[in-house]
This record gives sequence, C-alpha cells and structure tokens, in this order.
Amino acid sequence: MPFSDLFSGILSSLSFQEVHAEAPPADEDSEDKSEEGEEEQDKNEGGEEGAEEGGDVEGGNDGGDDEGGEDEEEEEEEEEPEDIKPKLEEECAKSSQCAPLKHHYDACAERVHRQEEDEAYKGPKEDCVEEFFHLSHCATQCAAPKLFRALK
Repeated sequence: MPFSDLFSGILSSLSFQEVHAEAPPADEDSEDKSEEGEEEQDKNEGGEEGAEEGGDVEGGNDGGDDEGGEDEEEEEEEEEPEDIKPKLEEECAKSSQCAPLKHHYDACAERVHRQEEDEAYKGPKEDCVEEFFHLSHCATQCAAPKLFRALK
C-alpha cells in the first residue's frame, strides 16, 4: 500500500484546474442586435416610402456618370497577349530532341490502355507518370530559351 499512497499523495499535491469554456451570453446579445436590426429596418422602410412618393431622392443626373464607366470598361476589355509557352512546348515535344522520350511515353500509354481493356490481366498495374515527367521536362527545357527570346 505505500506505493499507492505515494501516487495518491503526488496526485493530491498537483493542482488540476478544471477549465470551463464560457460561451458568450448569446441571448442578451442577440436580443439587443435584433432590436437594433428592427429599428434600422423600420428606418429603411420609411426612407423607401418617401423615395417612392417623391421620385428619385438621390442622384438625379443619371447620364453624366455613364461616360466615366465606359472608359474603365474599355481598359478592362483589352485583350491579353496569347501565351506562346504551350505552343512552344508542343513543338519541342514533337521535335527530334524529345523524340525518344515521346516514343517511350507513347509505348507506355499503349501498354496501360491494353491493361485497362484486358480484364483478365493480373500483373502489376502500370502508370506512365515517370515517362510523362521526363517528356515534360525535355519539352520545357527545349522551349525555355525560345520563350525568353520571344519575350525580350
């Protein structure tokens, strides 16, 4: 028993505080906010009725602001230049520099396609991620100098 007394003594000497999360008083705040919201809503309804009866209350000049908006729209509608990177990479992937990698990728893709069609195939499932990355890296390396020349 002295062993258990030792542990109980240690536990009793440690002060464990119970932590209680205090939720904000939702009832009081929500009531106050809902009352304020009702007052604002009543004010808005009163303002709307006056606007309906008296015509336009704000901004009677509708034609003057449209011209400034058209200038901004024209600036936003400017066409962005065409991105030539995908075109350059495609050309490089078909070039003699990346031809061996392209052939290897195409052969892998054909093997994978046959595996998917053959339900009786029980060998390891293959994907062509590695071949794709090699081809993509080759195409990017080939296209980069051409792209930077075009951007200068």
